[in-house]
Amino acid sequence: MARAHARTAEPSQVDVEALEGDLRAEVDGEVRFDAGTRGAYSTDASNYRQVPIGVVVPRTVEAGARAVAVCRRHNAPLLSRGGGTSLGGQCTNAAVVLDWSKYCNKLVSVDPRARTCVVEPGIVLDDLNRRLAEHGLKFGPQPATHSHCTIGGMVGNNSCGASAQHYGKTVDNVVRLEILTYDGTRAWVGKWTEEELADRIDAGGDLGALCDRLRRVRDRHAEEIGERYPDIPRRVSGYNLDSLLGAEFDLAGLVVGSEGTLATVLRAEIELVPVVPAAAMLALGYDDIAAAADAVPGILAHCRPMQLEAIGGELVHFMREEGQFLDSVAMLPRGNSWLMVQFGGGTTQEADAQLHALLAALGKSTSDDDVAVSDDPEQEQQMLKAREAGLGVTAHPPDMPESWEGWEDSAVSPNVLGDYLRDLLALFQRYGYERPALYGHFGHGCVHIRMPFRLKSGPGVATFRDFLFSAADLVTSHGGSLSGEHGDGQARGELLQRMFGRSIVTAFEEVKAAFDPRNRMNPGKVVAAHRVDQNLRLGADYRPSTNRAFLGFPDDDGSFAQAASRCVGIGNCRRATGGVMCPSYMVTREEEHSTRGRARLLFEMLQGHPDSPVRDGWRSTAVRDALDLCLACKGCKSDCPVGVDMATYKAEFLAQHYRHRLRPAAHYSLGWLPAIAQLAAAAPHAVNAALRVPVLAEAGKRLAGIAPQRTPPRFAAASFQRQWRHRHGPPPPRPGESNAVVLWPDTFTNHFDPQIARAAVDVLEDAGLRVAVPTQPMCCGLTWLSTGQLGIAKRVLRRTLRLLRPWLESGTPIVGLEPSCAAVFRSDSRELLPHDEDAQRMRDQFVTFAEAIRDRAPGWRPPRVGGRAVVQRHCHQYAVLGFDADTELMRRAGIEADVLDSGCCGLAGNFGFERGHYEVSMACAERVLLPALRVAPDDTAVLADGFSCRTQIEHAERQRHPLHLAELLRCALPSAAAGELGKNRMGGR
Repeated sequence: MARAHARTAEPSQVDVEALEGDLRAEVDGEVRFDAGTRGAYSTDASNYRQVPIGVVVPRTVEAGARAVAVCRRHNAPLLSRGGGTSLGGQCTNAAVVLDWSKYCNKLVSVDPRARTCVVEPGIVLDDLNRRLAEHGLKFGPQPATHSHCTIGGMVGNNSCGASAQHYGKTVDNVVRLEILTYDGTRAWVGKWTEEELADRIDAGGDLGALCDRLRRVRDRHAEEIGERYPDIPRRVSGYNLDSLLGAEFDLAGLVVGSEGTLATVLRAEIELVPVVPAAAMLALGYDDIAAAADAVPGILAHCRPMQLEAIGGELVHFMREEGQFLDSVAMLPRGNSWLMVQFGGGTTQEADAQLHALLAALGKSTSDDDVAVSDDPEQEQQMLKAREAGLGVTAHPPDMPESWEGWEDSAVSPNVLGDYLRDLLALFQRYGYERPALYGHFGHGCVHIRMPFRLKSGPGVATFRDFLFSAADLVTSHGGSLSGEHGDGQARGELLQRMFGRSIVTAFEEVKAAFDPRNRMNPGKVVAAHRVDQNLRLGADYRPSTNRAFLGFPDDDGSFAQAASRCVGIGNCRRATGGVMCPSYMVTREEEHSTRGRARLLFEMLQGHPDSPVRDGWRSTAVRDALDLCLACKGCKSDCPVGVDMATYKAEFLAQHYRHRLRPAAHYSLGWLPAIAQLAAAAPHAVNAALRVPVLAEAGKRLAGIAPQRTPPRFAAASFQRQWRHRHGPPPPRPGESNAVVLWPDTFTNHFDPQIARAAVDVLEDAGLRVAVPTQPMCCGLTWLSTGQLGIAKRVLRRTLRLLRPWLESGTPIVGLEPSCAAVFRSDSRELLPHDEDAQRMRDQFVTFAEAIRDRAPGWRPPRVGGRAVVQRHCHQYAVLGFDADTELMRRAGIEADVLDSGCCGLAGNFGFERGHYEVSMACAERVLLPALRVAPDDTAVLADGFSCRTQIEHAERQRHPLHLAELLRCALPSAAAGELGKNRMGGR
């Protein structure tokens, strides 16, 4: 397929330099026309890609309105964007992007009595609902992206989600909108009677003229609107012309779902609903997905559930294959497809009563093996997570081709859903699209699916296009909608005539002309849409860079390009709270500093599009700058639904970027820390003294690229290995001896905190284990890995594996105390040495301190520590190692642990020490960790197994002395009362 048909759009005639200058001069906001920003905004969650002219991040709503005026003066196309998660391509355009999400996110007012509130467009749904919780209210519609989608984006897309079963679509919950047209008409619009509409038209002005044109469109097409608009719960395709019919002329309803093609929404007044206090969940199993669909009308005949969701057998198969949401899957009853029906009530008893009434009506009971019930909120959330995970789980399934959106949210009446699914499955088979994983909002007849479209070849793209037209005809024949939730954008805009007919599409064009006669608002979407096979992110000319990678990327066929294209734009990395991903986004609110934004830039760098803003490949400063604030916390490795591992991608990029080039000073001073520590061990007192001479210390930090606000940690008077060599006690075990474990002497514990290793030895030996410690210098290679010095990291790791070979061959567990080093052995070693058998043995045998006790000494009773502890979980514990064993060990020791949901501490190894990172580092710590420590009572212990976490806490809260779990347990051992246990055996610190 020729490039002109594959991805190009009409060239812009805008004077970009003059436009940028005027925006900078006149708009209170961040005006960004740089390559990095443009690359980060080049696509959304769809198959489409268009590089923006530039991005404006207004600080106020008025500044956003001013930006529209400047664009109007320059005749520049405009795209108003929320969270950027659209699946139809409506959030990517060769336009000026207005991103409201960073600053224009205020809850302007709340009227609890009227159950309404006024919000700015950039407020995130979950943030809004958290703020409304004090009033016992929330906004009803809840898409799967609720943690990061914005209300403005929901208005633009007419978003729904599972809760729309009970609360309706966004359009059903909007009272008024403050809109601004491209030509400058600004007004609050809502629902008007015919008399009120006539008054506004008679009043004249721009708004009166607009209303008059829209009334004429309505009157001309009213009869056909009534005939052609499907009477189903989930019709999201096309403009809401039906909002202009009936007793009230709902101009706000028309703007909802128009995807930014008609007007910019500046504020919204929305309806709220009471928070339902209690819920109960019923899961029903069926032989196949069509049989589950057949059961929906019968269920709806007997109840009005809060949610009625479906999961197909293939989706569950993918979850099992990928090891995701296994707890959720385990809760499902017998079957190969499932319906999940949720009931709400004022009490648990009320919700349960509705559940049991439905079971009785269906002739079923809780004892049936195809029935599972729960009224436990946590269990219900676990089950619903499996449904919400559909998009991520199906993106890169392990045993089938990559899958893509494109026909991912068609909808029909629930009464014909089963028949539609059987016909749709037959259509898949006809086109050779095998093993579809179907799921969705079956109570509303909405079907979600990602398809194995072959979008990297000309024939594959042609088949993709042909399939979409056939699918459009199929859903129309069943009285359905092309889209039941995600909107049209470019993915379905060209297909609208198949659904509505020429006359209604003409009406869409007339509405568009009334609002936007110059076609500057998100052009090429919905009306006069680009072809479905234009502007493809991949396409027949997809030809990414094939540079040989330093790392193995075993989950992506050894291809860094394939790994970098994992991101499908879901946007979970744009959360403001919860989990670890993505700490730099949480504190900067910058798209470029989200996992998604970085992945987009890597894609741009590798793909080499002629119009790409990233033109300098591995030498790209735009990519380097975007990755500079990546903390390499690995939160994305666990939190990203599609398994993007930006820490690994950053290491590969740094290795390529600085290949045969001088590196930043911190790469030498911090990257070579293990070697420096080994040298410092010869005279630690002298080194510590030198590092604290004011003039010398400041000069040293400048030369080393260290942040001036940081104080280097003190080297121990004697390393743990040195103390071990002078240990008085029984001889250590040999490889293969029973109850033997090897304690890994990581650089940080060994040279800075040897007391932790001593404590660990005492606890492990008290548990009946025999401890061996390697006495030769060795390292996991972490600091070289994190600074992208991958050749050295591999050599260091190979040497370590060689020295540990007897223990590896004997199957002896290797116990780690430092989470970041443990993560290298458990995870990163697979990237560094993917085919090394000793590395595989190490991955199998390496355990954390708590895991060693759990697995090797299950009968040991830990000493009773008691009391409370604030626990900072290291981000690598969260993302790679798991924390269940630690939680259980603390419970058994009587520790009342408050495990903070604080994400990364912000120091993150070398990151927080590097010059230029201090402010971001401390902002990460100030999110949750440091405020929690300040309010914790003085007698509350502070637990932090990670050296970085302890260092960050000590730098910020000097009155707090954080401990490793091994230290806290050792303090409670009977022999520790006299303080002699470790000291007698291995000497002092």
